[in-house]
Amino acid sequence: MLKRRFLHREDWSRIIKRTYKEKEIKDNDFVGYISLIQMHEVSQPLITKHLEQEICIVDNNYSWLQQLPLNEHYAITTMFNGAGEIIQWYIDITYENGVENNMPYMDDLFLDLIVFPTGEVIQKDKDELEEALNNKWITQQQYDLAYKTFNIVLEEVQGGEFKYFSMSTKHRNCLL
Repeated sequence: MLKRRFLHREDWSRIIKRTYKEKEIKDNDFVGYISLIQMHEVSQPLITKHLEQEICIVDNNYSWLQQLPLNEHYAITTMFNGAGEIIQWYIDITYENGVENNMPYMDDLFLDLIVFPTGEVIQKDKDELEEALNNKWITQQQYDLAYKTFNIVLEEVQGGEFKYFSMSTKHRNCLL
């Protein structure tokens, strides 16, 4: 079963006080939606552990920029700390990016990439994709699409050619 996630993430109870902005963009570089969640107050920080270190990705005054290109099979979340510095990029591989009842969404295909400003890359949730196929939550076609997209994005990231990273700060500033 694919998880449909809306950009507004209103079901996120960790965030006590927030500001949400969203914009549709249609230009030569980007066709889709961008959104910004500014987390003014959270119930508790969210700390993940990667590369032998703990990384805080949610805290008071942090913000998440989400880029949802409508013509791609992925969505990018850029996580900023309270000083506006990029903590990491999180790339969700998606089956479909779209709009339902005027709300942009992504249908998550389980596979993810985390990329740090240092260039380090973490490949995530291959086991979840396998489980989804084995349990018939996704089709073989969706499985193949996930890996094809994942490998293309990984190659672009490793080659410094993934264009959405360079748009992160510009898109965030556009919504501030």
